[in-house]
Amino acid sequence: MKQKREFTAVSIILGLLLAVIFGAANAYLGLRVGMTVSASIPAAVISMGIIRFILRRNSVVENNMVQTIGSAGESLAAGAIFTMPVLFMWAIADGTAMPSLVEISLIALCGGVLGVLFMVPLRQTLIVDEHDRLPYPEGTACAQVLQAGAKGGAQAGTVFSGLGIAAIYKFIADGIKLFPSEVDFSIKKYKGAGIGVDVLPALVGVGYICGAKTSAFMFAGGVLSWLVLMPLISLFGGDLVLYPGETPIGDMSSWEIWKYYIKYIGAGAVAAGGIISLIKSLPLIVKTFTQSIKGFKSNKDDLPIWVILGGILLVAVAMWLIPAIPVNFFGALIIVIFGFFFATVSSRMVGLVGSSNNPISGMTIAALIIVSLLLKATGNGGRESMIAAIAIGTVVCIVAAMAGDTSQDLKTGFLVGATPKKQQIGELLGAVVSAIAIGGVLYLLNEAWGYGSSELPAPQADIMRLVVEGVMGENLPWTFIFAGAGVAIVLEIIGASVLPFAVGMYLPVHLSAAIMFGGLVRLVVEKNKKASKEDKETQVENGILFSSGMIAGEGLVGIILAVLAIIPTSMVDAEGKVISVGQYIDISGKFSTGNIGGLLFFAALLASFFAFIYKKNKVKEVAVESVETDEEVDS
Repeated sequence: MKQKREFTAVSIILGLLLAVIFGAANAYLGLRVGMTVSASIPAAVISMGIIRFILRRNSVVENNMVQTIGSAGESLAAGAIFTMPVLFMWAIADGTAMPSLVEISLIALCGGVLGVLFMVPLRQTLIVDEHDRLPYPEGTACAQVLQAGAKGGAQAGTVFSGLGIAAIYKFIADGIKLFPSEVDFSIKKYKGAGIGVDVLPALVGVGYICGAKTSAFMFAGGVLSWLVLMPLISLFGGDLVLYPGETPIGDMSSWEIWKYYIKYIGAGAVAAGGIISLIKSLPLIVKTFTQSIKGFKSNKDDLPIWVILGGILLVAVAMWLIPAIPVNFFGALIIVIFGFFFATVSSRMVGLVGSSNNPISGMTIAALIIVSLLLKATGNGGRESMIAAIAIGTVVCIVAAMAGDTSQDLKTGFLVGATPKKQQIGELLGAVVSAIAIGGVLYLLNEAWGYGSSELPAPQADIMRLVVEGVMGENLPWTFIFAGAGVAIVLEIIGASVLPFAVGMYLPVHLSAAIMFGGLVRLVVEKNKKASKEDKETQVENGILFSSGMIAGEGLVGIILAVLAIIPTSMVDAEGKVISVGQYIDISGKFSTGNIGGLLFFAALLASFFAFIYKKNKVKEVAVESVETDEEVDS
């Protein structure tokens, strides 16, 4: 008997390693800017570079298994960072114990496993029966990359180059701090306004991947906040002390105005944008759900139905009975109902509109509102119920993210001839390892900088916190929140992209300015009239791979710097406090190139970006065991 070489020791180990790496990198990125990126294509490219050019063998399905397992880490992290930092924020505010590593990992694990299991019975209908009607953009693109494996070495080199350059750059900027990673300028004659740019590689990479249009909407939101609303608040505020501020508005800096007022306006816009996207999708959601239920089935190519139902039941009972998970029987029941609904919706919607347009934030906000209302209606409105609401929302959010990722991966597998059952097992393995890792990553980042700080603003989680606190009756500045919602409604009326603009309003303009630079780089490449169509496609692809590398490189060094920030040395400062390794390597107190140096280093980064975009990929022929997509070996 023969079988495809896909579920090998190499594919499992490499896939799990990439799941942890991209999960950690995306967690850092999402907590910094509120956005994550897909890890499927970079994981596939790295896999091809290692398996084909180092191990001297070529199996498309083996590489596909690597990206299947590897992308699970990114998806689980994306779901976790939307909500779980709220538990840390409340612990700090109340002076209570932080959520334990076990609690974080178990909640994430429940969401990851349910997301995969809920999707499996939908595979035959969504991936096979509706193959011609559901394109699954990211899954199809990843299949094309895998099938073009001859370029694997050159493409992997581009990813690793971006990773290495970004890692060195990040360490110089935020490690030894030779130059400030945030270039900030105040405008003295325009009080309350501010402008600047975070000169960091991951933000440029995000902008390039998102494209010029999305980046422009984000930047426009930042401009509205920092160059229009903040100066007006400063002008009219004067000596007024307005909640939640504690000092006269006229005495506030631009950063204080942003912290006390603009963040709430932006949060209202983001929440409204998420709900609007969900409402717009309702007809498709209803159609999707009914069609998927009709086709809910599994066959011999999938995990057995008894394994799926048994796994769902086991997870539900575990959430109810395990003390570390703050969910009771009612909460577990809600998770199963909402999780199945959103997993079904997510699995089909990503096939139509792609993962980037999947309204997961809207689903999570809607789930949190309903759960909070139900808990409050039953007389539970205290902090314990709020924690339960966030736990439920976290599982539902991860379920939706994982179901969408599983769908894309199974579409890729269908196109390259992989075995569905083995991919599903790979997804579960990736979910388990990523859930264990994400607990440590979240705890580490909180210990180093704290959520809600300038280093880690955790924008999505902060919005989820406001939603739960608002429903439960906490004292929120509703005028600012409703004003932001009004802005979102205006944008929807004129046909603009609401969520990117709203996120730009919520975040400091320094972040969206850097993202805008990445979008402009993409625009220059796409508008290059001198390049042939084939060359332009190669250049765009080079940019995406280099961007993925930069995002991963900065994220990994961010994790390393977080570790250094909590490792003590034997030295103390002038106040008698122990100096950490992170503080020891910081030279900014002795020497810094300042804002000018930051801009010069940023210009050099952009120049290197262009250099790798326009480089010629030379395909190196190597001896491999087989170049067939359906390579088979003796079992």
